[in-house]
Formats: sequence, C-alpha cells, structure tokens
Amino acid sequence: MTEQRIGIIDIGSNSIRLVIYERTALGAYRVVDSSKQAGRLSDQIDEEGRLNEAAVQRLVATLRHFRLLCQHHGAGRVRTVATAAIRNAVNRDEVVEHLQRETGMDIEILSGEQEAAYGFLGMINTMGIRDGFLIDIGGGSTELSLFRDGSLMRSFSFPFGCVNLAKAYTRKGMLEESGLQELEAYILQAIDAVPWIKEFPDLPLVGVGGTVRSAAKIQQAKIKYPLPLTHNYEMAIEEMDSLFGELRSLPLDKRKKTPGLSKDRADLIVPGLAILRCFSRAAQASHYLVCGAGLRDGLFYDSLLEEGSRLDNVLEYSIANLQALYPDVPHGHVGQVNRLAMQLYETLRPVSDLDKDATVWLHTASSLFRIGASIDYYHYAKHTFYLMTNSRLNGLSHRGIILAAAIASYKNKSGARHLHHAFQPPLLEQDLDLIYKLGTLLQLAIALDRSKSQLIMKLDIELQSSKLLLTASSASAPLDMERKEVETMAADFKKVWGLIPTLL
Repeated sequence: MTEQRIGIIDIGSNSIRLVIYERTALGAYRVVDSSKQAGRLSDQIDEEGRLNEAAVQRLVATLRHFRLLCQHHGAGRVRTVATAAIRNAVNRDEVVEHLQRETGMDIEILSGEQEAAYGFLGMINTMGIRDGFLIDIGGGSTELSLFRDGSLMRSFSFPFGCVNLAKAYTRKGMLEESGLQELEAYILQAIDAVPWIKEFPDLPLVGVGGTVRSAAKIQQAKIKYPLPLTHNYEMAIEEMDSLFGELRSLPLDKRKKTPGLSKDRADLIVPGLAILRCFSRAAQASHYLVCGAGLRDGLFYDSLLEEGSRLDNVLEYSIANLQALYPDVPHGHVGQVNRLAMQLYETLRPVSDLDKDATVWLHTASSLFRIGASIDYYHYAKHTFYLMTNSRLNGLSHRGIILAAAIASYKNKSGARHLHHAFQPPLLEQDLDLIYKLGTLLQLAIALDRSKSQLIMKLDIELQSSKLLLTASSASAPLDMERKEVETMAADFKKVWGLIPTLL
C-alpha cells in the first residue's frame, strides 16, 4: 500500500471547509491539514432566490486557496461538494459552471438525501451507537435521519438552517419571544409533515455540525470538563434547555465573550439551538450526543477506504489505526500482552465484580499501552495516556476512553488516584477500584513477557486459596526474566487482588 492523500472541500451554507486526509503506507489515516472560511452563503441569497455575484467571487477565491493547499500537500484527488445554499439557488447551474471554469474543480451538488447519507456514514463509522436520530443543522438546511441497529432507515432534508432562520427571525442577533414562537411554529409545522419522527421515542439525538459542537464546548467550559474532546460528549435534555435560555438572554456583544463559543457563531447559536430543541421535543429524545464527524468524514470513507465505506467494528478499526500511526511499537510483544491480559481477566472475572464493559477497556488498554514509547521510552506511560485521550479513539464513551488510558498507563495506586481525581467527571467514584484491578492485571501480563520475546506459548492459570498459579505448559525458552518480574510485582498485585501471582 502506498501513501495517499485526498482533499475534501465542503461548500456549506454557513462556511466553506477543507480537510486533507492522509492514508499512510501502513494503512493508518490521519488529518494532515484543514482550513475554514466563513461564507454565510445562505445570507447572500436575494429575494429572487439567486446567489449574488459578490458571494460567488469570494467563493472562487476561497476554492483557489484551498486548491493550492491541496497541491502543497500532494493530494492526488480533491473532492468538492456543495450543499443547501447552492443546491437551492435559482441560479445554481450558472454558479456551478462559473466555479468550475474559474477553479478547474469538479463541483458535486449533493441532494438532501445524499447529504444525510454521507453524514450518517461519517457518524456511524466513528461512534459505538446502534440506534438513534441523527440531526445535521447546517446554515441553509437541516437533515434528520433515523437509524436502527446501525443501519440508516429514513432521512429527510428540511429547507431551513441556522443562517436563514437567523435572517428571518432574529433582530441584531437577538431572538425575542415573538420571534421564537414564530420560529418554533414554522419548524414544528414542517416536522408534522414527516410522521416517522414521532414514532420512535426515547432514542438519543446525535448532533452533527457547528451548533451542537459549540453547545458542547460552552457546557464543558462552564463545568471545567477535563477532557479536550466534544466527539461523543453526552448532554441531558435539561442541560441543553438551560444553555439555550442563558444564551438567548445575553446581548450579542456579551454572547460573543462566552467561553467555548467562537465569535463568528454568536449570532447563529441561538436559532441553531432552537432548531435542535424542536426536533428533540418532537422525537421525544432521551438525551443528546455530540458527533465530531459528519459529511466530510463520510466523503472520506466513501472515497478512500479500500475495504469499503462501512466499518465492521469502529473500536477495533480505531485501535488498529492508532497502532499503525506509531509503528515503533513492538507488535509481537503487544499482541502477547493482550492475549495474556485477556486470559488473566477471564480467569479472575468471576471473583472481580467489575463493570460489564471492563473487558472492552482492558482489551483497548492492552492493545495500546506502548504507543507512548514512540515519543519517549522513559516516560512512555505518561505519553500513552496523553495520546489515548487526545487522539480520536472511536467507539468508546468519554468515561471509557479515560478508563482505558488510565489502565494502559497504570504504574501505582498513587498515580491512579491523581488521575481519578483530575478526571471527575466523567469518571465515577467506583472507577478507582476498577483502575487498580485492571491496571495491576495489565502489569502482570506485561511481566509475563518481560523479555518481549513471546516465550510463553501456552499458559495455564489456576486460583488456589490466596495464590494465582501461572504455569507455562509450553515455552520456547527458560523464563528466568519473566519469573523475576512476576516476583517483583507480586506484593502490589496482592494488595489489589488478594492473590499472590506465582510463575511456576
């Protein structure tokens, strides 16, 4: 496999965005550059429904700039798509022809159904969720999709978004009570024409786009949330309602100073949240989930993944991607530690009283515990924790990410206590004991391959009174190094598990 790079340009109704993805020779993918330009195209439509010439000329300049960035990064392909603002413009054919002539780019006009499908693909390939509603609030349209058991069932594109509703119902950035009532009546009337929205109550409402990401950032800033990640962040219905009320009451100049909110979205966040709340009420959603992936990610998966656009297992793909991004990791050793850790866990699980998801967290931790050595071997545990909590480790909740990272980087109880204190929420009070147990279990598995040579070919494990007897019934060489390492960490293991591990 050779390195590939692709530029994805999204001409949205509110902003124009570029993301350049790289697929490495080892099969990993990552973002190597991105850029955003404000467009407000939905605000540049005249009374006849035409996109004005000044907006088109600014768009030409932006696309030329993005094309140069793609050339600089050696992108072999650039895929450019346009959504609602251009899709709905009376002069769209004229606009597209002009853009293609002036930039040399092929412009795809996505239908509302295509936009929803690509957004769903970006979401389902990056979140461990099977059932829910997906809402993508753009500047000039809102796409709502229903998915069940991981499959897209229905979708509908509504002809309104945060930009054109802000233009219609706000005055100087403020949404007064009369304007709010008119806006909500308009949205609810549109929802009434799509009856399936009200037929599946108590599902999460997964939000894509700047409105929900901004809401998450504001909420996180307010509570001093310790994880710098909005993807897969959960918000209660009441939290979003409270946030909407607070932001709507703020004058625009003060709203611009809200921590977590970018100034260029200050006038759009309130109508955007008004849209979100209307759909939440109509669907009787259980809670909100923020998705940091969407249309551009879906286009990437559709364009570049050799194995097909749908991933069979989001978490396994994410783990393999992180491993491939840090190729200095000794994969034989990591694979052996992972196998031994899971075998130890299966033996100890009946006496552990651990969370049902403990096996997932331990599997993730034992697959990634050495990635930090790519930065610095002597402090690799610290770097492993940072990389796991700051990379896109998809398929886990925020609590799950921190737990897996804490287990992977576990050294002693003192360090675990410090992390546990620093990351509440999302960690729970009882999670400290879980980190102790799974952290020491992983350390035992690492000790059993201290030589990093995978000498133990078959391990028999037996619980006997206060002992954990480990018998290498098949080994390719003497285990002197492993036996010494197990003896060294036996006292710490006993303090947590009440068992003395002994390698026979």
